[in-house]
Amino acid sequence: MILSEMFLALMLLGLFAGILSGIPAMLAIAGVPLLTAVIASAFGAFDLGFLNFFPARVYGVMSNPLLMAVPLFVLMGVLLEKSHVTQKMLDVLRRMLGGSARGMALSVLAFSAIIAASTGIVGATVVMLVLISLPAMLDAGVPKRLASGIICASGTLGQIIPPSILLVLLGDQIGNTYLEAQQQAGNFAPDAVSVGDLFAGALLPGLVLVSLYALYIFATLRGSGVPKAGSVQTGPQPRPREILESFAPPLLMILAVLGSILAGIATTTEAAGLGAVGALILAGYQLQEPGTGRRLVALGAVAVLALVVLRMVTDGRYGTGLIVLAAFFVALLVLAIALSMRTLLRTDVLVVATSDTLKITGMVFGIVVAASLLALVFRGFGGDDLVSELMANLPGGEWGALAVIMGLVFLLGFILEAVEIIYIVIPLLGPPILGGDVSPVWFGVLLAMNLQTSFLTPPFGFALFYFRSTAPRHITTRDIYIGVAPFVVLQLIGLGILIAFPPLATWLPGVLF
Repeated sequence: MILSEMFLALMLLGLFAGILSGIPAMLAIAGVPLLTAVIASAFGAFDLGFLNFFPARVYGVMSNPLLMAVPLFVLMGVLLEKSHVTQKMLDVLRRMLGGSARGMALSVLAFSAIIAASTGIVGATVVMLVLISLPAMLDAGVPKRLASGIICASGTLGQIIPPSILLVLLGDQIGNTYLEAQQQAGNFAPDAVSVGDLFAGALLPGLVLVSLYALYIFATLRGSGVPKAGSVQTGPQPRPREILESFAPPLLMILAVLGSILAGIATTTEAAGLGAVGALILAGYQLQEPGTGRRLVALGAVAVLALVVLRMVTDGRYGTGLIVLAAFFVALLVLAIALSMRTLLRTDVLVVATSDTLKITGMVFGIVVAASLLALVFRGFGGDDLVSELMANLPGGEWGALAVIMGLVFLLGFILEAVEIIYIVIPLLGPPILGGDVSPVWFGVLLAMNLQTSFLTPPFGFALFYFRSTAPRHITTRDIYIGVAPFVVLQLIGLGILIAFPPLATWLPGVLF
C-alpha cells in the first residue's frame, strides 16, 4: 500500500511538472498517469487491467449529448464576435452613457455583463474590449491600471453568468460525481443535477458579482478621472431605433436560449442549437446589405422567437391550424438561414468562426478525454479511498473539507486553466463532499465563482495573457497585475457572500424546478 501511495504522489508531482513545462496540457494530463501506471505495474503497485475501462470512458464522453452543447455555445459566441454585433452594442452603450470616466467604465462593465450571456469566450471578449473600450476609457480619464482591471475582470463574467460553457462542463462532472457519491453513501434514488440547475443557481451570484464590480468602480472614480483635453469623442446620442436594433436582437436571443432551459421546454443541448442558429441569423443580418434580403433575415429571427413561444404556449400539442402556422415559420427560418450562410460565406466570417470553434472545442474535449484517464489511474492507485479518509479526518467535517477544496481550487488557479481544474479536482476530491448533505448546486456555483479567479490570477491567468498581447506597450505587466488585484479580492468577497448565504444559489432552482 505504501508503494502505491508513493507512485500516486509521484504521479501528481509529475502531472504539475508536465503542465508547467509548457507541453500541451492534454498530453501532460494523459501521458504522466499512463507512464506512471506502466512503471508502477512493473513493481506490482498497479493493475494494468484498470486501463481496459478507458475505451468505454472515452465512448461515454463522446456519446454524451450534454457535451454537444459546448461547440454550439462556442459557435454562438464566435459568430457574434466575428460579425461585429457586440462591437456595435458597445459603441451605442458608450454614447448613451457619455464620455465621463465613471460613465465610460460603467458602460464597459454593463456591456460585458450583457455579452457574457451570449459569448462566454474569455479570449475573444478581452481582446475585443482592449481594442474598442481601452482607448475610450483612457481618453476619458480612467487610470490605466483600473482600466486594465475592469477589462480583464469584465471579460471573465461569461464564466459565471449563464449560459456558460464553464457551467456546462461543471454540470456534467458534478451531475455524474454526485450520482455516484450518493449511491455509494446508500442513497440509490438521488435527485439528478442538471446544467439547468446550475444556470438558475448562478444567475443571482453572477449579478452580485457585477454589483460588487460596479460599486468598486463607482467609489474609485469618484472625483477622479480627468479626460484628456479634446480627446473624448463619444459621438451623437443614439436614436431610439439604433438602441433597439443594437440591443433587442441579442437580448431576445439570450432570453430564448436561457428561457427555454429554465422553462423546461428544451434541454441544454437543444437550447445551445437554438443559440447557434440565432447567432447565425444575427450575424447574417449584421453583414447583409440593406434591402429585401436583410428584411427576410429579420423575419427569420422573428420566426425563431415565434416557434419558441408556440412551443411554450402549446406544450408541443398542435392542432391543424397551428401546424400550418408552425410550418410557415419554419420555412421563413430556413430561408433566413440560407441567406445568412450565403452572406457569411461571402465575407469569410463563417469559415473563420468554424475554424475557431473547432480549435476551442478540440482543446476542451482533449482535456476531457485525458482527464478521464487520469481519474482512472488515480482510482487504480486507491486514491479515491485515500481522499475519502483524508476528508473524513479533517477538522470541521464537511465544512472543513469544503474549505480545503475551495482553497486548493484557488491555488490551482494560479497555474492551471479552469477546464483542467474541473476535470482533475471534481472526480478526485468531489465525492466526499457530494456524498453528504451539501447541495450540489450550491457547490457547483461556488466552484464556478472560484474558478473564475483562475483567469485573473498571475502568472498563468488567461485573461492577463490576452490583455497583454493586445494592450499598448505603455501599460506594463506590473500595471496589469496591480489592476486586477482588487477584482480578485472582489471575487473572493463574492465567494464569501455565497458561502454565507447558500439560498443565493439554491432558491431560484428550487422555485423553477
